Amino acid sequence: MYRRAYVLLIGVTVVMGVLALAASISLDRPLVDPEGFLGPSWLRLPLLLFAALLADMLPRYFWEAKGHPVQGWAAMKKRWHTHWNRDRLTLNVLGIVCFYVTYVSYRNLKSFLPFITGDKKYDRELHVLDRALFMGHEPANVLHAMFGTGVSAHVLSYIYLWFLPLVPIGVAVFLVWSRNITFGYWFVTSQVLIWTLGTASYYALPTLGPGFRYPWLYADLPESGTSALMESLFYARKGVIHDGVEGAVQSVAGFASLHTGVTLLVALMVQYTVRNQIVKIVFWVNFGLTVIATLYFGWHYVADDIAGVAIALVSFYVGGLASGQKFSKHRLRSYPTSATAEIPTADASRADSSDRE
Repeated sequence: MYRRAYVLLIGVTVVMGVLALAASISLDRPLVDPEGFLGPSWLRLPLLLFAALLADMLPRYFWEAKGHPVQGWAAMKKRWHTHWNRDRLTLNVLGIVCFYVTYVSYRNLKSFLPFITGDKKYDRELHVLDRALFMGHEPANVLHAMFGTGVSAHVLSYIYLWFLPLVPIGVAVFLVWSRNITFGYWFVTSQVLIWTLGTASYYALPTLGPGFRYPWLYADLPESGTSALMESLFYARKGVIHDGVEGAVQSVAGFASLHTGVTLLVALMVQYTVRNQIVKIVFWVNFGLTVIATLYFGWHYVADDIAGVAIALVSFYVGGLASGQKFSKHRLRSYPTSATAEIPTADASRADSSDRE
């Protein structure tokens, strides 16, 4: 039923893993599992899945059973057999392994970038393009004047940093709670694709980003979590490239913007798979503010954000096709072509009929 998703997930993961291993051997640099939200990837992804499992099971024990232990265990057992079937378990194991390998490979290939591409950077060209798009003005000056450099800087900083837990939380939520198994495959396949395409874009057009190449343009911004992150990335890059620090990665690369791409991808997934209108609005607003934050703080050029949108759309569509989705031509909706207990294909047929009315 999910053969195309299996092939794409495993195929892309193997390619990323082989490329990372080959680069590691060629450069004589070890592969690193980088630290991040809740620790290294091998720890935080299983932790989030375990937390999601508890969040799925415990309410049934305490609320459905109304404090009766025997009924509580019966409710949990029923949930396990009805929701945590073989398809769901396969999705979780395959999804977390493929995402983990792809993400760690991405971080290492990104870290190897300066050693493979050398000193060639395209920051000047993209900076000239930015000035042309802003009618001869610096985008930083325009945005700082438009939004100010006080409270708005801290708000945009929180929005930008929210990206760090967003990805692993999103993976866990879609693997555990997607109301149709195909939606879970769609999300994790699209994630694997976008991190892979993002890696390719770094090598196609290596840049540092305006905040690293032209830091004086952002000197008027206050200290924030984002400025602290940028400073830590600067010194981590210096340590890896110039000081020979081991067990660390350099994480500076501008083109394309995966903050833009991934937040758009999540917004699209929510738009097409979640029924709650408020949730949809929240994630679209998050995407829009993230794009502003990438330019406001100097993480990216305008071209980086455009490229991020492009790879998000490709990942979303290809991941959808691989997971068995059929897209409506008339509305922002899709439906699975594979039946599950929650959403049989008959429901999809009715949805298609309503689209044609």
